[in-house]
Amino acid sequence: MSRIDAKFAALRAKGQKAFVAYIMGGDPDVATSQAVMNGLPAAGVDIIELGMPFTDPMADGPTIQLAGQRALEGGMTLQKVLDMATAFRRTDSTTPIVFMGYYNPIYSRGVTQFLADARAAGVDGLIVVDLPPEEDSELCIPAQAAGLNFIRLATPTTDDKRLPKVLQNTSGFVYYVSITGITGAAAAKPADVAPEVARIKAKTDLPVIVGFGITTPDAAQGIAAIADGCVVGSAIVKDIGSGMAVADVLANVAALAAGAHRA
Repeated sequence: MSRIDAKFAALRAKGQKAFVAYIMGGDPDVATSQAVMNGLPAAGVDIIELGMPFTDPMADGPTIQLAGQRALEGGMTLQKVLDMATAFRRTDSTTPIVFMGYYNPIYSRGVTQFLADARAAGVDGLIVVDLPPEEDSELCIPAQAAGLNFIRLATPTTDDKRLPKVLQNTSGFVYYVSITGITGAAAAKPADVAPEVARIKAKTDLPVIVGFGITTPDAAQGIAAIADGCVVGSAIVKDIGSGMAVADVLANVAALAAGAHRA
């Protein structure tokens, strides 16, 4: 059982939904980013998504694009993101870490080398937004063989014909993108999301987590109530980008997590 599977089993046993938090690795610098990451579990975060900064983040809105730019300008590299995971694991052996980003940096490092390094760093899963199921042999299947969950995105445009293809090699959980477009662009609406989550859950036993467009504790509660949990990214990244103190960032994360856990 992976850390991700164990986390969802523990949450189910408590009758609780998952709160997933996204931060960009190295934003605005490694020390601040590491301090936020290290504080997320105590703030109520169940799973951490750690962004791998990339120069052409096509699925990300302005907030996360700017975070990636700040990280890259500060000298952030894929190796340093791996180092962040390694450092986190020195004090936390249970909270799942999912790397989220794009294929190019992984390809440049070499898939076999990256997967070995990710496993050694304590990474549990990958979300690689620009690799469709047709390219599963590139990374998805090798990642699963190496013991990492490969988490796929489903979207409002993933119709019933496409959905089985999206689900076929997915593990850990399914990430449902609640809106059409980029991150941080609009608010997720439970009434719109609920039937889509039900449609996906009818085709898989995996947890379905909803992300994009969740910025407040009430929104986290509303979305988590109709899914297995929710993801918040842009709202947290915006706080970090504003220069807010780490303690204040984590206090806001705790409020969002409490919202999700009330669901």
